[in-house]
Amino acid sequence: MSELILTDVTDGIARITLNRPQVINALDEPMMLAMYTSLSAWVKDDDVTAVEIVAAGDRGFCAGADVRTLASVVRSGGPWLHFLETEYALDMMIANYPKPITTHMRGITMGGGLGLGAHADRRIVYSDTVMAMPETKIGIIPDVGIMHQLSRAGAVGRHIALTSARFNGGDALLLNLADESGDGVLEAPLFDPSQTWIEECYASDDAVEIVRALESHPDERARAAGAELRARSPFAVHVTLRALIRAQRLNLGEVLDQDLRLAETVIPNGDFVEGVRALLDDKDNSPKWRWATLEEVPMEAVDAAFAYRSSWKN
Repeated sequence: MSELILTDVTDGIARITLNRPQVINALDEPMMLAMYTSLSAWVKDDDVTAVEIVAAGDRGFCAGADVRTLASVVRSGGPWLHFLETEYALDMMIANYPKPITTHMRGITMGGGLGLGAHADRRIVYSDTVMAMPETKIGIIPDVGIMHQLSRAGAVGRHIALTSARFNGGDALLLNLADESGDGVLEAPLFDPSQTWIEECYASDDAVEIVRALESHPDERARAAGAELRARSPFAVHVTLRALIRAQRLNLGEVLDQDLRLAETVIPNGDFVEGVRALLDDKDNSPKWRWATLEEVPMEAVDAAFAYRSSWKN
């Protein structure tokens, strides 16, 4: 068991507390294994009637997976895929758990934090909740099954997935990533379908057409989104868009399977290590992507990421 996970049971309510506040409770593999072990034990414990997942510290629920450690394992040729297998198995356990799970997504809740929080039975957000799926910033795709929800959220879901845009608790309710406010105070959604530039610019299934629509739109918010999209990993953006389109037809387990199978190609053959270097290690924010622009990414490379699905009957 990890000391970075605290557990207790009071009056039939089992509680998991993420206890790594110095890094906003970023998830490493021992933490995830400890959670999985506790949840497995509570399934068989008749004294446990429900579970809550909360977090220590005042900065946030969970900043996501510890991608710096993951990138280090990738660089060294270690068993990096096992990290993701553990993470996705935990997310699926939360989604299918036979007893009700409540998650309290205070403050920063991003990436793997949404994987923990957004698949539970009762998902609570707060006035200080700040969410994002920031993966295209570091050269990978939004994972942990969140494309199950984002693919069903239309143009707003595409905007958040492709640009790594931050959003708040009000957005989370609209996106089916949360159920209720814990403090009765929520910011108005940052993005909603009434913002016509989102609907207009994200209508295409072609990432190049999307970014050009954003860049040429009269709304300055669209042009700002276009600049953000241009800064993301071009390869990751193309793969993300195709994965989103496919996710509309998949259940959660199938989306998580797609996440894992795509990771096998995208992580070692794409921009992940360089994205982590530029954003988190050296912090120069000047990644040298494998392909510099969306226009330069060969569709053969995107097709290769999805080759495992070649036997699908669409």
